[in-house]
Amino acid sequence: MAPPLLLLLLASGAAACPLPCVCQNLSESLSTLCAHRGLLFVPPNVDRRTVELRLADNFIQALGPPDFRNMTGLVDLTLSRNAITRIGARAFGDLESLRSLHLDGNRLVELGTGSLRGPINLQHLILSGNQLGRIASGAFDDFLDSLEDLDLSYNNLRQVPWAGIGAMPALHTLNLDHNLIDALPPGAFAQLSQLSRLDLTSNRLATLAPDPLFSRGRDAEASPAPLVLSFSGNPLHCNCELLWLRRLARPDDLETCASPPGLAGRYFWAVPEGEFSCEPPLIARHTQRLWVLEGQRATLRCRALGDPAPTMHWVGPDDRLVGNSSRARAFPNGTLEIGVTGSGDAGGYTCIATNPAGEATAHVELRVLALPHGGNSSTEGGRPGPSDIAASARTAAEGEGTLESEPAVQVTEVTATSGLVSWGPGRPADPVWMFQIQYNSSEDETLIYRIVPASSHHFLLKHLVPGADYDLCLLALSPAAGPSDLTATRLLGCAHFSTLPATPLCHALQAHVLGGTLTVAVGGVLVAALLVFTVALLVRGRGAGNGRLPLKLSHVQSQTNGGPSPTPKVHPPRSPPPRPQRSCSLDLGDTGGCYGYARRLGGAWARRSHSVHGGLLTAGCRGVGGSAERLEESVV
Repeated sequence: MAPPLLLLLLASGAAACPLPCVCQNLSESLSTLCAHRGLLFVPPNVDRRTVELRLADNFIQALGPPDFRNMTGLVDLTLSRNAITRIGARAFGDLESLRSLHLDGNRLVELGTGSLRGPINLQHLILSGNQLGRIASGAFDDFLDSLEDLDLSYNNLRQVPWAGIGAMPALHTLNLDHNLIDALPPGAFAQLSQLSRLDLTSNRLATLAPDPLFSRGRDAEASPAPLVLSFSGNPLHCNCELLWLRRLARPDDLETCASPPGLAGRYFWAVPEGEFSCEPPLIARHTQRLWVLEGQRATLRCRALGDPAPTMHWVGPDDRLVGNSSRARAFPNGTLEIGVTGSGDAGGYTCIATNPAGEATAHVELRVLALPHGGNSSTEGGRPGPSDIAASARTAAEGEGTLESEPAVQVTEVTATSGLVSWGPGRPADPVWMFQIQYNSSEDETLIYRIVPASSHHFLLKHLVPGADYDLCLLALSPAAGPSDLTATRLLGCAHFSTLPATPLCHALQAHVLGGTLTVAVGGVLVAALLVFTVALLVRGRGAGNGRLPLKLSHVQSQTNGGPSPTPKVHPPRSPPPRPQRSCSLDLGDTGGCYGYARRLGGAWARRSHSVHGGLLTAGCRGVGGSAERLEESVV
């Protein structure tokens, strides 16, 4: 009975192996080998008892939870060199015995928090040769205590989950080479006591923060696990920040300096320690004093130079560090921006620039000028409203009418959209920093502010509303008082004026039509007079010019009442006289002579006057300049 039972077991094992794969059952461990099989997905009929599953060099594009369901005994999973772009949440959720996971050579762009959940005993994770640009902070949480080998090389990583990597006590090898990492957080590897190889080659690191991990590579005999550190191919900035690394004395490495210019291209370990120098910060320029109106935006600027680039901080008037909030924001370049200023923001600010070589400070004075608020108590909550200026304007106008014959503020040269505001120099004893014009109109209750320099005594208001009533007040802002003192603002006077109504388009059109019609009429009269004068000259010439102009008569017959016909006088032959030009007659139908030209000229004027007169009157207003018939009669 033994041979039939063995054949049955072999037959059952053969049936559990996917068709394109090869299955090996050696020493009670089942290996399913499906490499180079042209698979587009994980075969669904893989034996759930498989211990080793190789799916490398296929065309698998995505992984999901059904692919490895109930494979609790799987130890080694190889998915290298496929086309995997997405790993579903908990795709490896049942692989609690997995020790090695190879995902190198795929097309992964990111790893979410749940992409690698499940393998709690994972020791080797290979993710090199992908397109990873982001790894979630909790992507490695399930195997922090067990992971020994992590390979993230040849990706597009700028940041990695440093907190998770720093909490892997069993980590031996960490490959981060050929990425875009430009900074390492201080103490990122302080807890990795078992780390023996760290590869940071070909990144964008300009400096390395001091870390106790790196000192283990200096004395291999005293260290239980000497560190093999590689950081060549980075644009190292060889200044005092890297002096600690230079003192490790590792002449076997080939790192070079990329900056400063005096050290560029030199071997890192060959540069003397004295040349690893820094420059203390220097405040190049800063805002010395800034005055703003209450409610406006205040921007304080501070620029510092140094090597390395200084870190900028701001200290407020209350001697506290100014941090980012809903009202204020401090930028890394040294700019402090306060969105909406209040009286409590006024005072002295201190800009502090620090780097490893020292620090530098600068003082900035911010003054917040309180806006003048009228005393109109009818406004809700005691806050000034748009109607306050109207009330103050009326009150000031009444007061000025009894005390002075000439108002302090005048608005002249008022048009439909503009007006010239003028005022006197005021009392010389009161210093003025700037003038402020406030005005609003009957069409819009919004209060408008205009700031005018203290040296000016005129201001042209533009973009006014035609045909509207305006209330205007002029205030003088004094720099002598404190920023929160309302007496620093003095009311000089108020005025009331009205803009002209908008000019109707019909009036302008009427003036244009009248001017054109008058021009056409005068031109027509002149042409008609010229024609009459010319005709009169021709008639006079024909009536009295028989003796002057020889006339040639032919075929002349006369009646002699029966008498003999007179013998015509024979004249000697002469050369024929030159043919006279055709005389101009009153036949206006003939257009070939000079009078034809005169008639064409008159007709052109008549047609022009008719087209201009009739066209403009049709498009414009009626009853302007008379009718077309009268115009034509005057021309003819």
